[in-house]
Amino acid sequence: MSEEERYRRGVGVMLLNGEGKVWVGARIDNRADAWQMPQGGIDAGEEPWATALREVEEETGIPPHLIEKVAQCPERLRYRLPDDLVGVIWKEPWVGQEQDWFLCRFLGRDSDVNIATDHPEFREWKWVEPKRLPDLIVPFKRELYSRLLDDFAEYLQTG
Repeated sequence: MSEEERYRRGVGVMLLNGEGKVWVGARIDNRADAWQMPQGGIDAGEEPWATALREVEEETGIPPHLIEKVAQCPERLRYRLPDDLVGVIWKEPWVGQEQDWFLCRFLGRDSDVNIATDHPEFREWKWVEPKRLPDLIVPFKRELYSRLLDDFAEYLQTG
């Protein structure tokens, strides 16, 4: 398998509420003060948008009918795991992820969020200003989150 093929295909979702804030969760398996947006791997035969809806529901409890697609990142974005995490996070030989990213609007209420899912990934969640995202994520994903802010800038409230 070439280095190029060692990036797991996945998706990510920047989910905005009515105030223009972004949903982030603190992972159960990481006690650091690191927050991330919903993301996950694409299953065989699955399309990226279907994966995005599935991942948001699996991770946040938010059903697809409460999610409206606003935009899609013009190209797939990658992040590479630090060497000490390769082979630990995923059993396959993946060194990182190559992701399709979607900007979505949350059409529900906070009470529609339920992170106590069948297979919980987050221990808590909150809404944050988009500009804070790079400071909240683990260091190896900061460049990707900064890129998302640039790619989705026309849709994000600033200030």
